[in-house]
Amino acid sequence: MHLENAAPPQGITLYSHADDFRSHWIRYVLAEKQIKYHHIIVEDHNEDVANLNPYNQVPMLVENQLKLFNSAIMSEYIDDRYRQNKLYADTPAARAEQRQYIWRFEQDWFKLADQMLNHPDTLNRQAQQKAQIEMRNTLLSLSPLFQHYPYFMSEHFTILDCILAPIFIRLVHMGNVVPLQQSRPILLYCQRIFNRPAFLKSMTHEEKNRYQDFFVHQ
Repeated sequence: MHLENAAPPQGITLYSHADDFRSHWIRYVLAEKQIKYHHIIVEDHNEDVANLNPYNQVPMLVENQLKLFNSAIMSEYIDDRYRQNKLYADTPAARAEQRQYIWRFEQDWFKLADQMLNHPDTLNRQAQQKAQIEMRNTLLSLSPLFQHYPYFMSEHFTILDCILAPIFIRLVHMGNVVPLQQSRPILLYCQRIFNRPAFLKSMTHEEKNRYQDFFVHQ
C-alpha cells in the first residue's frame, strides 16, 4: 500500500490500482481539476477496500460518509462537487450525450480492454486475439472523428478525453498497434492529450515507467 498527499484539505481519499485504466481515469479527473487528495495505492482484493466496498474493486472514492465505487458516478460527482475546470456539460442535452458516450465506452472499449489486459495467468488467448481485431477495426473506422476537433468531438477538453487517454496509452500493451498512416488523427490526438501537464501528474510511478516510450518518441 502506498500513500501520497497526506491530510488533504478537501477530504477526498482515493483507493487506486497502480496501473489500471479505470483508476487512471479518476486520477486524471482529479488532476485536471487540480484537486488535492489522499491517494492509497492497493492491489486487487485488498482487505481495507473489501470492508468499504461490497465489490472489493478499485477505484473507490471516499469523502466524509460518502463511498463511491463506480467510475462514471465517481467522475461526475467530482465535477459537480468541485466546480473549477468543468469537464461535464451544463446543458441537459449535451450532458446526456456525454453520458451516452461514456456508456458506449464502457460497453465496447472497456470490455475489450479488460480482455486484453488480463493477468497472464487468467488470459484467454483466443478472446484476446478477437478483442485485438475488434479494437483495431473500431479505431480505424473512428479515426476520421479525431481530425475535425482538437479533442474528442469537441473544441474543448472534456470528461470524454479523461476517459479515452488512459485507454489509448495502453493500446500497445494490449497488443493493438494501429498502422500509422491509417490512424494519424488518433496519434496526433494522443500527442495533445499525453502532453497535458495534468495527464503526466495523474500517472503513478508504475505507469510512467511502463508507458514512457509514448513520451520519448513524440
